[in-house]
Amino acid sequence: MKNPEEFVNFYKEHSLGFDLKLVEQGFKTFKPYFNGTSCLELGPATGYMTKFLINEFQSLTVVEGAKSLLDKIPNYPNLTKINCLFEEYNPNVKYETIIMNHVLEHIEKPIELLKKINNWLTNDGVLIIGVPNAKSFHRLAAVQMGLLISEYQLNQRDIDLGHYRVYDMDLLKIHVMAANYSIIKEGGIFLKFLSNKQIENYFDDEIINAYFKLADNFYYNSAEIYLVLIK
Repeated sequence: MKNPEEFVNFYKEHSLGFDLKLVEQGFKTFKPYFNGTSCLELGPATGYMTKFLINEFQSLTVVEGAKSLLDKIPNYPNLTKINCLFEEYNPNVKYETIIMNHVLEHIEKPIELLKKINNWLTNDGVLIIGVPNAKSFHRLAAVQMGLLISEYQLNQRDIDLGHYRVYDMDLLKIHVMAANYSIIKEGGIFLKFLSNKQIENYFDDEIINAYFKLADNFYYNSAEIYLVLIK
């Protein structure tokens, strides 16, 4: 994994705007699959999803490689904050729910990390993974417009955030199955045809909610894809 501190400027220089709606919808989508009372969130950044998770579990642990981001998360009474790389984390407890949202694309050797995380789950534990989707309509449109050579090419946003790859559902499944997980749910979050700025300027909440609802029917082309996994 690249040094997380190299990419914190992205959070300072960019208005997250619509990204925050995606995080909230991700939380709502993942919530029915939460298990037990203990949760590990990998890569919380400044706590966009943490603020929702904190109310769902008796104990929540977050692991973040960038201390400057971790320090921005409030010190909730049931929260443990750990500053280290995921590859270096060695918990002495197991978790009933582990969440990796917008993390796996940052990992140089994802299968190795996924195998390690398998050992952090309880026997009935659940791992939830969400990633941006190469096959999203807005990326396919960028290829047609000549802005990308292919939907798998890293765009400037990917580079600014330190991504190694852009997943599609097929590649995501290959990686999790190579790490010996079973898939109990697959789906998508939001059908995205335009840029974030265009969505913020031209879409009202009614339109945005409609495209959130449609995503699970067309998730191979949704903006984000997710898997719910068990051992």
